Amino acid sequence: MAGFWVGTAPLVAAGRRGRWPPQQLMLSAALRTLKTFDKILVANRGEIACRVIRTCKKMGIKTVAIHSDVDASSVHVKMADEAVCVGPAPTSKSYLNMDAIMEAIKKTRAQAVHPGYGFLSENKEFARCLAAEDVVFIGPDTHAIQAMGDKIESKLLAKKAEVNTIPGFDGVVKDAEEAVRIAREIGYPVMIKASAGGGGKGMRIAWDDEETRDGFRLSSQEAASSFGDDRLLIEKFIDNPRHIEIQVLGDKHGNALWLNERECSIQRRNQKVVEEAPSIFLDAETRRAMGEQAVALARAVKYSSAGTVEFLVDSKKNFYFLEMNTRLQDPYKSFGLPSIGRLSQYQEPLHLPGVRVDSGIQPGSDISIYYDPMISKLITYGSDRTEALKRMADALDNYVIRGVTHNIALLREVIINSRFVKGDISTKFLSDVYPDGFKGHMLTKSEKNQLLAIASSLFVAFQLRAQHFQENSRMPVIKPDIANWELSVKLHDKVHTVVASNNGSVFSVEVDGSKLNVTSTWNLASPLLSVSVDGTQRTVQCLSREAGGNMSIQFLGTVYKVNILTRLAAELNKFMLEKVTEDTSSVLRSPMPGVVVAVSVKPGDAVAEGQEICVIEAMKMQNSMTAGKTGTVKSVHCQAGDTVGEGDLLVELE
Repeated sequence: MAGFWVGTAPLVAAGRRGRWPPQQLMLSAALRTLKTFDKILVANRGEIACRVIRTCKKMGIKTVAIHSDVDASSVHVKMADEAVCVGPAPTSKSYLNMDAIMEAIKKTRAQAVHPGYGFLSENKEFARCLAAEDVVFIGPDTHAIQAMGDKIESKLLAKKAEVNTIPGFDGVVKDAEEAVRIAREIGYPVMIKASAGGGGKGMRIAWDDEETRDGFRLSSQEAASSFGDDRLLIEKFIDNPRHIEIQVLGDKHGNALWLNERECSIQRRNQKVVEEAPSIFLDAETRRAMGEQAVALARAVKYSSAGTVEFLVDSKKNFYFLEMNTRLQDPYKSFGLPSIGRLSQYQEPLHLPGVRVDSGIQPGSDISIYYDPMISKLITYGSDRTEALKRMADALDNYVIRGVTHNIALLREVIINSRFVKGDISTKFLSDVYPDGFKGHMLTKSEKNQLLAIASSLFVAFQLRAQHFQENSRMPVIKPDIANWELSVKLHDKVHTVVASNNGSVFSVEVDGSKLNVTSTWNLASPLLSVSVDGTQRTVQCLSREAGGNMSIQFLGTVYKVNILTRLAAELNKFMLEKVTEDTSSVLRSPMPGVVVAVSVKPGDAVAEGQEICVIEAMKMQNSMTAGKTGTVKSVHCQAGDTVGEGDLLVELE
């Protein structure tokens, strides 16, 4: 099966669809009849809270949602039978506020708590508090949480259970200088990791002493912010590995089993961007060996729930234990810079076959700076990998997300990349394939002509519609008796000559001498437009258009900005003054919305190119902002604690 995380800054997987064995069918039937609790409190938010609530409804169990004040109108709150506000927006004061959550449990008389993933799902103190109140924690017992939720302790237990582990320092690193000493002893490169962390937060790769000091500082800050625990460990960084996870299940009778793997190697900043099941890299022998070691670890800690054992696998199929998550692995993993805002339009591609969407949002939902900016998880499946990937591409083309930026373009490019299709991937895939950053789909000549033909046809279709209003003629922008539209279309700073004409729903378009036929229903009110260009089917989205001829079109996942004018308008446009572009070499602006954690300079300070100016926290990730050139600080426009938006001025240099 295949699955993408779709986020504002979205994951993909592919594989085969199979039949459920009889025991799974029996379990599905049992879920509809078994009623264990009368009421469950869901200690989470977003899509995972919605999924838990949806399942409880199917089982006839009442649910209680908790929420911060900014989440009062969230989907999971509306779905639940009851809802309790547990504090203001920051997670430390709401979703991590154990006192407030325990009070909500008492108030609503919930008999059990489902923690979802993240937040308090691996917090042993929370599990103990629940046990003291005779409230069931839906997950592993406190012993397993303590053992596996702490990377240091879990690594020691893994060694004892004879599970392959990565060489490194097994204790807690006290400070930056000790980190440097340990890193030198292990040998660079090293990985600095939050002991209580997960999801890529609190993790840094260091290749020298300076990066170790910076990594220690930033990782400890992220760990404290995300998990309330700033302890770090250091281990050898396995260069160019694959990241493969094994799902395990255990019961309270000592039984444990493994349920095959997921390939999670496409990552950015140690966060998964793409996920695939099954992995096309593993052979039966390696898969079995990894599964047996995962089960051995589960048994060693008397594990009695669903969990995930993560491994790094090198090119020779040697594998090393990374960590165990005492939950089903299912969190959001972002790529790129996060985006906040309100979803002005939202439409999931559920009309397509083999598509599933897990989401916790709706049109009008707000994406906040306080939480992971996940929009949804998009999953596709098929009879084989090829079909699953084809369905994923179609689903991404048919996904309507307006109001915030997203990473659909990246996800679509990953699944059609030749290396990914062949299975030639590692955790360095993105940096190897896009060393200068991802810049969108690179159009072939044929694709460029298709885009220009579609854009020109849309322009003419809009002009034709503008000639009529409520069945009455109005003053046309272009004379209605014109048979051919002679257009000037600008794409990527290059101007193309286009001639378009139409006969009903078919447009004949000549682009730089090449002739194409574009056919569609031309329903301009729909956010999705299915078109055929010389028999090739495409789904496009016209995101915006302006009177000045600017038009934004999502084509093959990437948004392209084109400018379309009639030939006369293009001639007259040459006399218009162009807007002067701002000189950004002397200013530092926030590339994302977030909170300023620290400011390292003051007016009058001399700074060197690449020197840290300030640190911004966005969605619980620490981002170091550096000087773009050598100079002197002229003014500082922010201080620690300030909330900043994308593009806000931080520091000026002279």
